[in-house]
Amino acid sequence: MRRYKLVFRIILAVGMVIVGALHFTHSSGFEKIVPDYLPHHLALVYTSGFLEVLAGVGLLIPNLSRFAAWLLVVLFITVFPANLYQAVNNIEVVALPHDPPLIWLRLPFQALLVAWAWWFTRDNVTEKLNG
Repeated sequence: MRRYKLVFRIILAVGMVIVGALHFTHSSGFEKIVPDYLPHHLALVYTSGFLEVLAGVGLLIPNLSRFAAWLLVVLFITVFPANLYQAVNNIEVVALPHDPPLIWLRLPFQALLVAWAWWFTRDNVTEKLNG
């Protein structure tokens, strides 16, 4: 199980670095999905992108990986309103595929991402004891 966990940690880490970087290279698209009731859209896009990159790198550093995983759990929950806003308003983001059914599928996928990141908050000793 440890080997699988390492592989999935690397996959999530690389994915987060890529998606985080997209927040800087395609910031205008991500700005569009920040709900109107939130201020400073560009600052929020840059902040979330920075935190995604930081957490992705952190997943690869043994002493930081649990903290990085918790950061991702919180971040995935925090950005959910932007994904919901995008789906409800059918907003196209250049960096992402634009297909309304796929946009709606991202919403339950967020729960999977939360669970995936949460898995990395558990240490291997706890996993062995619990099953």
